[in-house]
Order: sequence, then C-alpha cells, then structure tokens
Amino acid sequence: MNGSMKKLLVPLLATAALAMATGVAQAQQKKTIALVTNVAADFWTIAGRGLEKAQKEHPEYNIELIVTNEGTAAGQRRELDDLLVRGVAGISISVDDAPHATEQLNKVAAKTVLITTDSDAPQSNRLAYIGTDNVAAGRQAGEEIKKALPNGGKIALFVGTMDADNARERVQGIKEAIAGTKVELVDVFTDQVDFAKAKANMENVLVKYPDIALLSGLWSYETPLIYDAVKAAGKAGKVKIVGFDEDQRTLRGISDGTIESTVVQQPYEFGYLSATNIIKTLNGDKSWIPADSKLIVPTQVISKSNVAEFTANLKGLLKK
Repeated sequence: MNGSMKKLLVPLLATAALAMATGVAQAQQKKTIALVTNVAADFWTIAGRGLEKAQKEHPEYNIELIVTNEGTAAGQRRELDDLLVRGVAGISISVDDAPHATEQLNKVAAKTVLITTDSDAPQSNRLAYIGTDNVAAGRQAGEEIKKALPNGGKIALFVGTMDADNARERVQGIKEAIAGTKVELVDVFTDQVDFAKAKANMENVLVKYPDIALLSGLWSYETPLIYDAVKAAGKAGKVKIVGFDEDQRTLRGISDGTIESTVVQQPYEFGYLSATNIIKTLNGDKSWIPADSKLIVPTQVISKSNVAEFTANLKGLLKK
C-alpha cells in the first residue's frame, strides 16, 4: 500500500467509525414504549399488530410487546422493574391483581407515562384506561346466556383470577343480566392461569353438576378448554357454551355449533391506541383523555351468523 492510499484510508475509516457511532447514538436516543400483557395468547398477538401499526407511524420510538406467562402480580412486577431500569418512556399494562399492584403501579407512574389496557387499576395513579367496559361486556355475555337458556338452568363461570378488575366486572355484568331469571349461577371457578387446573375445574363441574346447562369462560384461554372438556365428556350440544375473546378453537366451536357465541374485544385497537396515546402524552397532548379517564373500545358478539367473516379477518391479522 503506498503512502497516498494510507492517507486516504485513514479519513475513510474515521468517517465510517463516526457514522457507526452516530447510528448507535441515535438508536440509544430513541424513547421506548412497552405494552405488558397478563398472559400469552393470540389476543395479545393481535394487540401486537396494533403496536406494529403505531411503530410504522412513529419510527422515532421503539415500541415493544412484553408477554408475561405467569399471570401473577409478581411476574408483572418483575417486568415493570426491568422496564424502569431500562428507562422506558411509557408503559401500557393489563393489570393482573389491581388491589395488590397499586404501590408498584404508582412507582411506575412517578417515573414514566403509565396507562392500563384490558384490565384496569383505577385506584392507582395510572393516567387512563384504554379498553373494554367489562361490566357492559359481562351484560352482553349474560344476554347471550339467557338466549342460550330460554327456560333457565344452572351455569358455571371460569376465569383466571378474581383479583383482576376485568374478571370481577364481567362476573358483575353477567349477574346483572341474569338477575330475576331462571338462570342459576352455581359458582365462579378460578385457576390462576394454570391450564391444567382450569381443565380440571371444568371436568369436575361436569361431574359434580350432571344437570349443568351452560359453561362460560371469561378469559381467552378458558373457552377453548371448555370446548375440549365438553366434547371429551360427550356433552357437546347438551351443555351450552358462551365465551369471551377470539381464540381459534373458540371460533371453530362456534362454526361447528358446540359454542353458542363469544364476546370479543378489539385488542388491535388496545395496542394501537396505547402506543399512539402515550406518544401524544409525551408530546404534551393529553386532550385524548376522557373526563372519567376511560377510553372505551366497544365489544362485539360473534355467533354462527358472522363467525366466518370474523375468522377470515382475524387470520389476516395473525399471519402478518
């Protein structure tokens, strides 16, 4: 290599190094926004698609989906602690155990923009809630239960934990809807997001209450497990099923007539609105926050009449 080439190479290398350093610095300067789930499910994969849309619109931010598998306040606490250490700018979270999470959520709210989605913690210092009116959704499910049981009958409800606001509120809505009818709620069974326990709960109910008329799963994974349990017991069509959310097996059960209907939310909007409204807040705009601090996204009933169209649209979201 001659001297002139050496003289040329040094500034080129310096320029390349400077460009790399600038790129790293710019990446590090990007603020991060995260959505923390309460469980692993297709529901949150769909919410992630909403985050992806927000990411395309706001490339100046890093937008992440943090999937928790435990379904416990402790598991979420660890995720939140990690996000605070990373210095994230905003967090949206589906709260597992609101009464026991308030102190941790207030700690988060003091350091970053905090909103809740899917399951609220209204007693905390969160800025706002984005999601379903779960009492109204419970009433919607209750109306579907009454439609499935016009002459009444015994029903059982299944949910991960009654410590979550969305669980308590859905149960409240169902109770309000069936009040004064011949529909009798025998109990609400919890499983702490343990699929084996959930399945055992359902199998036990089918044995303990041979005259049970309907089972209802209030979280996304439970209706498919009910579907399996009812079919395994040879009671498909005899024991009615009404569910929540849009798991693939739930939709298949509606298509084949094993499941009456399911109340679905709009997780895509949960993800998109969480990210974009946190960004608005970071930019000094809080005008999106309603007076009651709850931005309600409507629910929809999926039954045999509209399940084919809904399933086709859902597959389009999940395969992206």
